[in-house]
Amino acid sequence: MPWQQLVMDIGPEDSERLEDCLLGAGAVAVSLEDAGDQPLFEPPPGATPLWDRLRLTALLARDADPVRVLLELAACCHPSPLPPHRIVPLADEVWERAWLKDFKPMHFGRRLWVVPTAHTPPDPTAVNLRLDPGLAFGTGTHPTTALCLEWLAGAELTGLRVIDYGCGSGILAVAAVLLGASRTQAVDIDPQALTATQENARRNGVADRVRTGFPEELTVSADLLLANILAGPLETLAPRFRELLAPGGQLVMAGLLARHVAPLQAAYADWIGLQPVAERDGWVCLAGQRPRA
Repeated sequence: MPWQQLVMDIGPEDSERLEDCLLGAGAVAVSLEDAGDQPLFEPPPGATPLWDRLRLTALLARDADPVRVLLELAACCHPSPLPPHRIVPLADEVWERAWLKDFKPMHFGRRLWVVPTAHTPPDPTAVNLRLDPGLAFGTGTHPTTALCLEWLAGAELTGLRVIDYGCGSGILAVAAVLLGASRTQAVDIDPQALTATQENARRNGVADRVRTGFPEELTVSADLLLANILAGPLETLAPRFRELLAPGGQLVMAGLLARHVAPLQAAYADWIGLQPVAERDGWVCLAGQRPRA
């Protein structure tokens, strides 16, 4: 099945709401561009320039059901009607070539680089995680992944047992081990994510320390629990994370917007205090340490 794009023309007042909804419905990426050939001039200080009409393009995964995505989008738009839209097949080679062209080595913190396999590491003495864009989410380019990588790069991970809950490409699981963790359990509900994680662990020489599986297969606790998923599941998973995080362990969560911080803090308040530790482009990273007693 080819990849698919959902394309629709919208007004700027709808852009943030529809982008959030599409990402929540499983879109891999969302982009906005001019829909009316309108020039943009230098905006006044503090203003964000946007065209009067925007073309929103959402990349849907191979196995995404466009009908389900459209139903979720219609629910977000209610009571207004869904804007005119179309689904466009996208050949693999088109987007993959674009990804590889634009994907360059990225630096996180003082010691971590994510380096495409076609590139020479800029700093051979650093911790270099070799990764190419693939079928599972997570290359370091999205703010939520970048926030987690920066947190990991600044943390002391030596000997820790780590859970990467919602591992996607496995980038966080592999990074944790490369940065000193003793082992990582990487779990996801998507079998493609588990396959991608296994391959990326093998490529980085840590396959023996990265175990993959489905969430229900987790049986042991961790010293560090990473969860770069969406705010809704993060809130629902509070009791499960309480079971999985050892006393004294650290919980790091991303995939949430600023408006989600207070509800998530409240959902976890009875067993761990979570505080914003970083923010980028409206996305927030929460972290906290569970009391030992």
